[in-house]
Amino acid sequence: MPWRSTLLVTVFILVGSGFAARNQPDRVALDVLGRVLLVLAAAPLLLRHRHPVPVVLGVSAVTLAYLAAGYPYGPVFVPVAVACFAAVVHGHRRAAWWAVGLLWAGHLLLAHWLYRYLPPPGDGAASWGQELPVAAFAVAILAASELARVRREQWARERTERAAAERRRADEERLRIARELHDVLAHSLSVINVQAGVGLALLDSDPGQARTALTTIKAASKEALGEVRQVLDTLRAPGDAPRAPAPGLDRLPELVEQAAAAGLTVRTETRGRARRLPPGTELAAFRIVQEALTNVVRHSGSRTATVVLDHGSDALDLRIDDEGPATGGDAGGSGNGLAGMRERAAALGGTIEAGTRPDGGFRVHARLPVRPEESS
Repeated sequence: MPWRSTLLVTVFILVGSGFAARNQPDRVALDVLGRVLLVLAAAPLLLRHRHPVPVVLGVSAVTLAYLAAGYPYGPVFVPVAVACFAAVVHGHRRAAWWAVGLLWAGHLLLAHWLYRYLPPPGDGAASWGQELPVAAFAVAILAASELARVRREQWARERTERAAAERRRADEERLRIARELHDVLAHSLSVINVQAGVGLALLDSDPGQARTALTTIKAASKEALGEVRQVLDTLRAPGDAPRAPAPGLDRLPELVEQAAAAGLTVRTETRGRARRLPPGTELAAFRIVQEALTNVVRHSGSRTATVVLDHGSDALDLRIDDEGPATGGDAGGSGNGLAGMRERAAALGGTIEAGTRPDGGFRVHARLPVRPEESS
């Protein structure tokens, strides 16, 4: 409860009304009843945030009763201003306007028509000129309340937008990490799975080849662990930059070697003038090639694949082909893999086309736009 502000308002109107009474000898002297009415006008402010409508109406009614009893004008209108402010800020504009309007209308009746029936005795009609400052005071209260309401709604809207932006950033980061983990694990585990099968098949008949398969498994698992650790480091220290650079096309020979270890022969071809690309483009291109080769290893009967890098003036074209046919599923791989490639390309404003070729093989064609000023 806002008891401190309510206590402050109560003390202010009691003391202020006492001083105001000295300059208004024609009004009823401020006695016990008058002070009780002042306290009753301020006390409901304790509940102004929980029940703003009853409070603003009740405070206006008590204030009108105080004026009807003939007590002096003064800070008695302060509780009305505070209650009106609270009602408008909490969205009860109509109640606040009605309370102020009824108080002003009641004051007009008291000051210009009912004064002869009310204390003090012999009181005359009030001057119409004094109604202008009263009306200005009421309008100022409502205007200040409306301004505070607008500012409060604006702050609430900004907080909501900031929270939504933080949630979007968190979702994007989770999606990025999920894509990275999928690409790293899918590729490495595919190589490990193939080499484990080779090692088991040749363990007795060709121990030397089995040893080579185990060596490949060790290297692939070590690399996968390193990349997974790099991705997870971003979760432990979200504000820090990665310690190791993100993989790029300069690591394409590693993909070729890993594919060769899994029994896949990869031929690479570079067209146009090779140049250093932005880190995001480099990473997306590396992961797209990695995922495409992983799908060839896992889902295609072909033991050969071709990777073509075409460096255009405004885009990098990637084409990964295999001769097929598919074995045990689509040569294009799982929906998650293709979806991840499309998301990476779309994040850069590029496109991905994946599908079977007329000769029965499978092709992944990615186009990643590159602005001239981004490349070097």
